[in-house]
Amino acid sequence: MLNNKSILVTGGTGSFGKKFIEIILDRYQPKKVIVFSRDELKQFEMSIKFNSPKLRFFIGDVRDLSRLKLATKKVDIIIHAAALKQVPAAEYNPMESIKTNIYGGENVINACIENNVKKIVALSTDKAANPVNLYGATKLCSDKLFVSSNNIKGRRNISFSVVRYGNVMGSRGSVIPIFLQKKASGELPITDKKMTRFNITLDEGVNFVLYCLEVMVGGEIFVPKIPSLRIIDIAKAIAPKARFKVVGMRPGEKLHEEMITESDTINTLEFNNYYSIIPNNQFINQARKKKFFKYKNQKGKKCP
Repeated sequence: MLNNKSILVTGGTGSFGKKFIEIILDRYQPKKVIVFSRDELKQFEMSIKFNSPKLRFFIGDVRDLSRLKLATKKVDIIIHAAALKQVPAAEYNPMESIKTNIYGGENVINACIENNVKKIVALSTDKAANPVNLYGATKLCSDKLFVSSNNIKGRRNISFSVVRYGNVMGSRGSVIPIFLQKKASGELPITDKKMTRFNITLDEGVNFVLYCLEVMVGGEIFVPKIPSLRIIDIAKAIAPKARFKVVGMRPGEKLHEEMITESDTINTLEFNNYYSIIPNNQFINQARKKKFFKYKNQKGKKCP
């Protein structure tokens, strides 16, 4: 699927980007892999770690459309992972999140349409389902942009889809590194004893994105079936003898996240290991709608 393809990863120096690039360099023979990000130090460290002649490094920001247009020339596949993800930071700096997560997503779409990129998968979050914080709201808007882009591509052979999942275990900003760091102190901060979060490993996330790249029609929001864990149970697994200090929820946090809203279930198909929220609008003909119901040998069934 990725052999002899040119692939670009926005936010390619992040936790997902590094693991995605590591896996595709190991499994496939891509023509080239472009790492597009703002962090020159992380790009330098990646160049040393992977030491691959197939890697290209572009310093750039998704807010910069002209730079994106240059980076996406002759690219076949894009994984859009760049985003401002910290909930408290988004609450305090709302316009910065809007510029990156919404306007940046629009720039990616426009660059892809201009350069006729074939497949685009945008990464999303459970916080985009029924959002209560600005980060979730910007990602919901971004999801809508990528889904609706399939209506404005004209006759170009381009497909845009979205992959939505929960917290990536062990990634930057996740709770596990914080618990590991504070384990020696004997006391771990707990937001709320009832709080739950959906969790997925980096490898699972990458493998799911690769699967979606292979089967996507364009316009779907793919949602993997992943466990929801109590934060306090994660803390007990890491430091069973530690004390737990309840510190309260931060601004914009939910007690429980959700992956698919009740309202979205009317457009949701269930498959063996995941769900697919399919677009429901007047621009999709019946022939294309039928394609959403069968991926490979799996048939989707409507959710109650």
